Amino acid sequence: MPGGYTGRLARIDLWSCKVTYESLPDEVLRKWIGGRGLGVYLALKEIPPKVDPLSPSNKAYVMTGPLTGIAGVPASGRWCSVTKSPLTNSIHDAHSGGKFGPYLKFAGFDGIVLEEASERPVYLWVHDGKVEIRDAHHLWGMDTHSVTDAITEELSAEVGKSEAKEIKVACIGPAGENLARIACIINDKSRAAGRGGHGAVWGSKKVKAIAVYGKSKPSIADLDKFREASAAAMKKIKESPITSEALPKYGTAVLVNIINNAGIFPTKNFKTGYFPEANAISGETIASTIMDWDKQKEEVCWGCPIGCARYTRITKPPFTGEGGGPEYETVWSLGAQTGTSDLAAVSKAHYLTNELGLDGISMGHVIGTFMELVELGKIPKEVLRGLKAEWGNGEVLVELVWRTAYRSGIGCDLAEGALRLAQKYGAPEVAMVVRGQELPAYDPRGAQGHGLAYATSNRGGCHLRAYLISPEVLGVPKLVDRFDTKGKAELVKHFQDVFAVVDSLVVCKFDTFALWTEDFASLLSAVTGWDITPKELEVIGERIYNAERAFNVLSFGDGKDYDTLPKRLLEEPMPEGPAKGHITRLPEMLGEYYMLRGWIDGRPSRIKLEELGLKWLADRLEEEGLIPK
Repeated sequence: MPGGYTGRLARIDLWSCKVTYESLPDEVLRKWIGGRGLGVYLALKEIPPKVDPLSPSNKAYVMTGPLTGIAGVPASGRWCSVTKSPLTNSIHDAHSGGKFGPYLKFAGFDGIVLEEASERPVYLWVHDGKVEIRDAHHLWGMDTHSVTDAITEELSAEVGKSEAKEIKVACIGPAGENLARIACIINDKSRAAGRGGHGAVWGSKKVKAIAVYGKSKPSIADLDKFREASAAAMKKIKESPITSEALPKYGTAVLVNIINNAGIFPTKNFKTGYFPEANAISGETIASTIMDWDKQKEEVCWGCPIGCARYTRITKPPFTGEGGGPEYETVWSLGAQTGTSDLAAVSKAHYLTNELGLDGISMGHVIGTFMELVELGKIPKEVLRGLKAEWGNGEVLVELVWRTAYRSGIGCDLAEGALRLAQKYGAPEVAMVVRGQELPAYDPRGAQGHGLAYATSNRGGCHLRAYLISPEVLGVPKLVDRFDTKGKAELVKHFQDVFAVVDSLVVCKFDTFALWTEDFASLLSAVTGWDITPKELEVIGERIYNAERAFNVLSFGDGKDYDTLPKRLLEEPMPEGPAKGHITRLPEMLGEYYMLRGWIDGRPSRIKLEELGLKWLADRLEEEGLIPK
């Protein structure tokens, strides 16, 4: 096609060490775009839905999108991983920023497919339109920083010392090697494809890393239209106070005080929504105490005009260290969720999640779950091995990160995630999860639409399937009553469909504080030559969301029994703060949501699937006796 977007993939059969190349048909790309959308399409065609996620039959898709690495597209320095999650057993995508995504594109690929499993540790060297499988036995056991440096040094002999800085590496740490269900993939040392245990999938396949290098910049179909669309988008980014002021100045942790003041900052495993010491771990405090502003410039994602990245240093013992972040989600999970207000301890734990390859959201959340289990007397003393596991103990916080990555002692149980941990110790009700994935940093009792978004997320507990915090708290695009359920079903569906498109383009969701479908349609049309409309984008997003739900139905019968929240959030009123007395009134929204989706009891109907051009998927569900009547 004129724009040069062909959906070029490299397929890596890790068992036979065979590499093949293909380009996807335009009709497939037009329906699924790339990234998350293309990943779920391929997964439905290629992954048996009931497969064990850690078996060789699962596949892992490393995806970019048509806007990835296009200079002039705001925040286009991203990539995503798509696989069946070992944490949730559902279809799952995890996204990351940094520079790895664009450089994968520059190396000549829109995606890489990892198939089967290797007998020995390997890494992939992706460069100049080809992929090589290389031995990684000497890298196995290394943390993510060490393996990134080792591979860069190793390959510098081939590309030259001066060019070695252009090599970008995505890798797993010890957590992925040890198949922790909350293990992530780290690229550029501090950027994580974090949720859902994708690092464990790589570990099961013995893939330690993927290194990319290239100079081939993606082409654009209509340069004049692109310049116009790019200029309009950049203008909106610069005019938004969130993307031009708040995020650049204070990073994502600017939300700490905002969310805490709204009374929905989950504290001590969602017992309450107010953390009295929140300011100690806020973006404002980070900026004024531990920020390295010079180093921060290097952390900014490729081509990003926002620059929310942080680089910080802790110089006083006992928690000395440095690295990218911490971000809002990790200062919450490792902070308020565990009752910890010591910024040094929270930061050190965050650095370790990156170095060891753990999802920072799930890691802190699981520790909070563990703290409550200890408080309830559910954890035998001999299991603790002398750990003084109590709310706010920074020393234990850091220790448990290590133990989880190496599955040492109680860390072996934490590595299984909050739900399996709570089930093992006889208190599943304390697991604040959806579909087995730990909830992030917003208590839905004070944000009703966000609660519906949690419950209906195909990915499991997630704030990024539909970020209703935007309209319910931040007032973007306009402020709505966060305690009201009226109209929330329509709003959630709309956000879910649009966010599915954003994840497929692939660009950063922070763009959506300033941009929406008309902007993305203009950029995509100019780059690809598709002449796509905003309405068509929404239909594509709806197609993706229904396809994901269909995969989950085929996997484990996903439906209304799964579209729920922990009882604590549905039945126990918020005990204090601005959201005091509120519960999440999910039943008031769920029926309307199903009606708008064209679903019956949480399952896509044949009528809806055929309307979206998915007759083949409706036929497959019917063959399995899973199409709703």
